[in-house]
Amino acid sequence: MPTKSKKTKNVRVAAIGGLGEIGKNMYCIEYNDKIVVIDCGIKFPEDDLLGIDYVISDYQHLIKNRDKILGLVITHGHEDHIGGIPFLLRQLPGIDIYAGPLALALIQSKLEENGLTKDCQLNEINEDSVLDFGEMSVTFFRTTHSIPDTLGVAVHTPEGIIVQTGDFKFDLTPVDGQPAPNLQRMAKLGSDGVLLLMSDSTNAEIPTFTKSERFVGTSIRNIMGAIEGRIIFASFASNISRIKQASDVAIEQGRKIAVFGRSMEAAIKNGIELGYLDYPKDTLIEPKDVNKVSGDKLMILCTGSQGEPMAALSRIANGTHKQISIVPGDTVIFSSSPIPGNTASVNHVINGLEEAGANVIHGKVNNVHTSGHGGQEEQKLMLRLMKPKFFMPIHGEYRMLKIHTELAQLCDVPKENCFIMENGDVLEVNHEKAEVVDHFPASDAFVDGNGIGDIGNAVIHERQLLSEDGLVAACATVKMKTGQILSGPDILSRGFIYMRESGDLINQAQKQVYHAIKQCFREQQHVNESMLNEAIIDALQDYLYDKTERKPIVIPMIISV
Repeated sequence: MPTKSKKTKNVRVAAIGGLGEIGKNMYCIEYNDKIVVIDCGIKFPEDDLLGIDYVISDYQHLIKNRDKILGLVITHGHEDHIGGIPFLLRQLPGIDIYAGPLALALIQSKLEENGLTKDCQLNEINEDSVLDFGEMSVTFFRTTHSIPDTLGVAVHTPEGIIVQTGDFKFDLTPVDGQPAPNLQRMAKLGSDGVLLLMSDSTNAEIPTFTKSERFVGTSIRNIMGAIEGRIIFASFASNISRIKQASDVAIEQGRKIAVFGRSMEAAIKNGIELGYLDYPKDTLIEPKDVNKVSGDKLMILCTGSQGEPMAALSRIANGTHKQISIVPGDTVIFSSSPIPGNTASVNHVINGLEEAGANVIHGKVNNVHTSGHGGQEEQKLMLRLMKPKFFMPIHGEYRMLKIHTELAQLCDVPKENCFIMENGDVLEVNHEKAEVVDHFPASDAFVDGNGIGDIGNAVIHERQLLSEDGLVAACATVKMKTGQILSGPDILSRGFIYMRESGDLINQAQKQVYHAIKQCFREQQHVNESMLNEAIIDALQDYLYDKTERKPIVIPMIISV
């Protein structure tokens, strides 16, 4: 462990993502111009981000400081902690990545899919690993979550220990084959002296302990035991514990198991290779063979528990799946809760399944899901074990961070030592004091298809307008030297009005465009297309809003002669 420096050097802590939001987790610990990065996640878009596939962090701060980066340390394999890695490597290749076995396998699959395997060095770690970076070193402690191989991270500096918990709950009876959280190691960190605790705030509004994964297993067993027909089990592909419990019950019932969805197939493959899943010979069948097995002897594992449009379950619900159609007697089990922003999509899928004749079981009311995040009692237990001098809540929306800060104060962390921060804020901390000293840009970046960050707020705003008020195009051919209108103006509408029934409005709109063009030539000496476009937009927007109280996007189409 590094010895304490005679000259005080502050530790700088910042979040590139993960504060004031659920997802996009990415944190930096800097000491003496060296940076350890923890996690690199994505966030799933809200409903108003039309056409956006993922939201990632703006990596410019890291790109500007690329020579300072010692490595990227991963706490676990969920998308909100590893999903951004391919996007980061495209802009910042060559980073060393450190992750547990399952997270590493999931990352490897992502890199292979994106052709990025040569752009980084992958290193496997466990809770006994020590990363020696000179003045800084990194150790780990085992936690429990809804995925195996979850680790908390302790960054040791000459000024003290910075602890980042990762996602955690205290599951003291985890699923068979998975170890319990290492409370002894957490307590040892606390006795050594934790300078700053950065702790998961997701369930700060829940006043109790989170139920054990084993409790959900009992519910799954009871539910599946009463089902006589075909079972379709939908869950996060990364929730290996849940997949194992459902699979174990299906095997006991003598059911064959078919797997649908690329991410689910990859999760099963990785789970088997790492020893988390074990299937007797001939239990897993090919998707093409599902209709050869009677319903009471079949369980289908699939993706789509979040209502993703292209996932297997969504295609089953809307009748477009090539191999599976809902038949009376089918039971669909949703073993997850909707991520914020996905509720409408999930409800749409549930409605489609019900309409097709399936019996759908979902939600906490049926005890088929429990959170992987600790409630208030577990957050207080973590605080008591770590006994930090300073506290910074992470991974949560503002109200969650605020409640978690109040819990810290109940656990004897002084109010002035608690910091609710925003992405991009820089907390400078040493063994005597801590204060927010700086801020760097850390806005969202949008991923749309293959484009990264090229979709800005202006484009999002235009998509919202198109979805709400539609589009109006004004077309005219103009002789630029004389201002003579050779043809048009013509008006075209998409998503704004039904043109056959709006003759008067269209005629008046054409006149508005005609007069706008003529007035532009009267008032300006040297007219260009840009001037005409601006005049047409101003005239049409005012007129259409006055008549309809709607603001469609107006697109002038001037052909100059």
